[in-house]
Amino acid sequence: MDRATFACSTAFFRDYSSSSQGAFCLPGGHVDFIEKVESFTYSDFFRDYLIPNHPCIFSAKFTEDWGSRRNWVTWDGKPNFDHLLQKFGEAVVPVANCDVKEYNSNPKEQLPFKEYVKYWKEYIKNDYRSSRGCLYLKDWHLSRAFPEQDVYTTPVYFSSDWLNEYWDAVAVDDYRFVYMGPKGSWTPFHADVFRSYSWSANICGRKKWLLYPAGQEEYLKDRHGNLPFDVTAPSLQDRSVYPRYNQSQPPVEIVQEAGEIVFIPSGWHHQVYNLEDTISINHNWVNGCNVAIMWCFLQDELAAVQREINEWKDPMDDWHLQCQLIMKSCTGIDYKEFYNFLKVIAENRISVLENGLDDEASAKNTPKAAISTLGMLHAVFDLKRTVKVLTSLSANEDFKKLDLTSLSPPPEALLHHLKAAIDTALL
Repeated sequence: MDRATFACSTAFFRDYSSSSQGAFCLPGGHVDFIEKVESFTYSDFFRDYLIPNHPCIFSAKFTEDWGSRRNWVTWDGKPNFDHLLQKFGEAVVPVANCDVKEYNSNPKEQLPFKEYVKYWKEYIKNDYRSSRGCLYLKDWHLSRAFPEQDVYTTPVYFSSDWLNEYWDAVAVDDYRFVYMGPKGSWTPFHADVFRSYSWSANICGRKKWLLYPAGQEEYLKDRHGNLPFDVTAPSLQDRSVYPRYNQSQPPVEIVQEAGEIVFIPSGWHHQVYNLEDTISINHNWVNGCNVAIMWCFLQDELAAVQREINEWKDPMDDWHLQCQLIMKSCTGIDYKEFYNFLKVIAENRISVLENGLDDEASAKNTPKAAISTLGMLHAVFDLKRTVKVLTSLSANEDFKKLDLTSLSPPPEALLHHLKAAIDTALL
């Protein structure tokens, strides 16, 4: 999308409150289906789905030029095991057992990819039964392990991706995954990391999604405050165990066909089933539209940790630091890293606003190239949202109790730079 087209959208100058991303009821459980690539712009997606936090489905036309759609699938729509083994046979992959519950998730093991494919073929031949259980290859960082492979291109609608922009910059992790599993494999009830958005594209096969709008999960908790492992379990009907279940809305149900992409809004809990042998590509991502939700999630997580170890607060000199360490071990981030996350995002946008984009950077698949593609107004929007969250973080009492001397620049200096860049860009 060019800058002129993007500038036509007034959405970036609206002061959306965080409440616009809260719970709501979709009329009749309806989810929009986006059919044509040529008539659906980034501005449309931003206005109608990102900001209001609505789900939608993109047709298979949006993925038809992907290498994985051409090469990973046989003529009759099944996984192309021979091709996959040729390309990835020696890889080691994470595999979950869908038949076993362990701490409200499925236990995982690392297996050679060729061993998993051998299991999968035998599982199909044995009428989808095995003494090993139903094994599901999940959360495989294939793009990171095989960057040279022609697998897919991230659609422009999902290109404002702060999570992967940051973790690529620090070279620690990413939130781009491949899932592969037989008919009957499934993912238990959950919301995505940091209450992020997610998108999921079926390379082959079909999925069924059960989606609950943000806030609805409160009605699904048991009397101890725990979420269910399986929202279809008969035990949820027991009001002595799940006292508020009858107040919940029915889930929004989606059946996703081969080639289609499902957009899952921020903070929506969901449960997913593979109706056929299925391969999918999934990203989790955060941007200016939902970074405030991520910040609220982190505050809730820290509060939960503080409640859990409150009895040790007085005798422990570094209690606040220990709370941060525990939170990071559970969520993958603490308050100081969240500051650095915001800093990296802000500085990339300030650089583009102040210096433009050189020819070498624009020719590459870089964060700055993506920022430039979305345009100046989007960069300003991102900075405005960053200022709001960074201001809240800087004023947070738990943040101020940490040793902040290692942060460079200091929060006050970064905020000043952000506000100056916004003012200059809008002149």
